[in-house]
Formats: sequence, structure tokens, C-alpha cells
Amino acid sequence: MSAKLAPMPATADLPFSWRRIALPAYGPSLVGSIGHGAIVPVVALTARELGASVSVAALFVSIVAVAEFVGSVPVGIFVDRVGERTALVIGGLLEVMAGLIGWFAPNLWVLALAAVVMGPAGGIFIVARQSYLGHIVPAHQRARAMSTLGGVARIGWFIGPLAAAPLIAVHGARAAFLVLIAGGLGASAITWWSMDLVVPSAEGDHPGARPVTPPLRETVRRHARVLLTLGLGILVIGLARASRNVVVPLWADHIGMTASEVSVLFGLGMGIEMLLFYPAGWIMDRFGRVWVAVPVALGFGVTLMALPLADTRGGVGVAVVAMSIANGLGSGIVMTLGADAAPPVGRAAFLGVWRLISLIGANGASVLVAAIAAIASVGAAAVVVGVLSLLGAGWLARWVPRYEPDRERAAYPSTPRQT
Repeated sequence: MSAKLAPMPATADLPFSWRRIALPAYGPSLVGSIGHGAIVPVVALTARELGASVSVAALFVSIVAVAEFVGSVPVGIFVDRVGERTALVIGGLLEVMAGLIGWFAPNLWVLALAAVVMGPAGGIFIVARQSYLGHIVPAHQRARAMSTLGGVARIGWFIGPLAAAPLIAVHGARAAFLVLIAGGLGASAITWWSMDLVVPSAEGDHPGARPVTPPLRETVRRHARVLLTLGLGILVIGLARASRNVVVPLWADHIGMTASEVSVLFGLGMGIEMLLFYPAGWIMDRFGRVWVAVPVALGFGVTLMALPLADTRGGVGVAVVAMSIANGLGSGIVMTLGADAAPPVGRAAFLGVWRLISLIGANGASVLVAAIAAIASVGAAAVVVGVLSLLGAGWLARWVPRYEPDRERAAYPSTPRQT
């Protein structure tokens, strides 16, 4: 990380310690996620307050996702260039900027600008912390680190709407932007003042010096095989996860469930996921990544294929619980596989490309479901995505073991892995 921003002494010579990295690793992500969690449910409502029609207001939700998608690779390059700590401080300040723009937005165009800024800000938090943990956490503990990062983000998204609710009740939907401002300031402050570890570059370099990052094209060329094989598997996981948020509400509406009932089910599912993120990491570290990656894809595949058979509220509830268990057990799996495959130099740029592949699946889910539903039905869309998930499970079973870290060697390295 950048030594200029480090108010505390460098710690490259200290052995790895969970306690020492907890605040710099997870504090900014938790606080930043609270801000994002507060905003996502009310972006469309704020657009409505500014005079948007229902269809136009719905587009504002997609602006954040598109901005994050487009910015994923540039964010990775940016993190590699400036370092994780500097990137996180700037990411927090971008959240503050987005919050101020949204709070004072006089019209829809200005609100759209706030949504655009939010996309890369969120991406910075994910890529920077993933790169940081990939550097400093030994391979035999890496999955627990990544699954905890995913769990911390889920906790933040859960707290965010609750924190914003009292402000919204008094000041309207756009008051959620105040929570985003507070989250950005808090994340930047924690990053600035907490102890971070210095990443060594090459042998003989000054501690903390940034290594020369190869061009993105060269990074992609060198790692094309893993991106095309393992990357295809995480694309399917992203597709299955995101399709749940489209298919389940539409199927619930098809059988006559109300929006409040669907909301309660998803809230229950979020609670289940928050309970499973650490066990997921433990399983990956103890038994291997494949023992989580394959069951996650299988769980989504079987449940999605069975969803059209759920013609009662109880049946839909069982499906939501089953998919929440699969998603909870998959907490951190995409980040863990990416960290395992990432090169030591150009790590963040590689992870930006890795995230882009995952987002292709996530952002393509709604398009795929909409297309199949228009031609056939929502039930047919669920079955198609379920079949793709089952195929993805087979693909992951083939390729994940080939990129598994040697857990025995990682647990007892000849020299400690430090940064």
C-alpha cells in the first residue's frame, strides 16, 4: 500500500495475525456496505420523487449495476496502480460524492450521475479488499478470509436499510443518501487510521514499493486458460445467484403471493446466508474449494428446476430456503477462486477481469429470464437456468481441482507468507 498514507509504522516483518488484520481488512467493507445497502432499495423511489415514471425509475436501479460492470476492469487497474489503501480512501470519498450529489439532486440527470459514481465506488471496496487479503492471508486460511469478507458485506447490506428507515420516515427517500455519506466517510477514516500491511514487491526492492504492473492485455494473455475455464464456472454461479432475485418474485406473483410475503421470505433467506458464511470458508479451507463450488451450483440447479412444481406459499418458501442455503454456503467462493488464481504482480487488475466475468453472469440473468419468459413462461426460464447451473456444476467439478492450492504445503510453508 502507499507509504504516504500510512500513519502507523510498516508491519511487513510481523507474522500473520487475524486480530491484526481484522480492522483494516473488514472495517471499511462493513461500513461501506451499510451505505450501499441503504441506497439500493430507494434509488428508484428517489427518482419517483423527482418526477420519473415507474419504467424510468426502474432504469435507475440498473444504472448502478451497469456502472459497476463497466468499471470493473478499470477499477482493478486503478487499485494495482495506487495500492489498496489509497484506493479504499478514494472509494470512500467517491461514496461521499455520490451521497452529496444524490441528496442535493434537483433533477433526474443529476440523480443519474450519483448512481454512476456509486458503481465504481462499490467495485473498489470489493477488488481492493480481495487483493489485500489475497496478499496477506496464507492459502490454507484464504477461503475463510474471503467468505468472511462476503459475510461482512451481507451484514452491511442488512443493516443499511434499517439505519436509513428512521431518516426516510422524516425526510423522504433521498435521506438514505445521508447514510451513504456517513458510510463513505467512515470507511475512508478507518482505512486512513488503521494499521495496514506493506506489500513487498520484488526481491531487493524497498519495502512498500509498488511493483511494475504488466499491461492488462499481457495479464489476460498469460492467464487466458484459467479465465476461460474456471472463469466460465464462476459466470454460471453469478447467473444462478442473480436469476433467483428475478425468477422467485415472478413465480411467487404467478401463484398469487403478495409483495410483502415475498419480502419476508427474502429477509429469512438473508438471515440464513449470514449464518453460513464462516462455515463455508472453513469447508473450503479444510476439504477444498470443489466441496463448496459444486454443491452451490447443484443446489441452485435442482431448486430452480423444481420451482415450477411449487404451487403453494410453503413450496416457494422451501425453494427460497434451499437457494439461501446454497448461496450462503457459496459465500466467498468466487473471490476465493479468483484469489487462488491471481498472479502476485498485477493481482488487482486480474481480479478486476475476474469480477467482470462474474458480473456478466449476474447482469445477464435478468435478460435471459426476460427473454425466455417472453417466449415461453417464467417456469420455463427457471428450468433453463437450473439446467445451466447443473452443467456448471459438472464444469466446476472438472476445473476447480486443477487450480486448488496445495493445502498441506500452504499450511506449513517453508517461509512465512507476509506482505
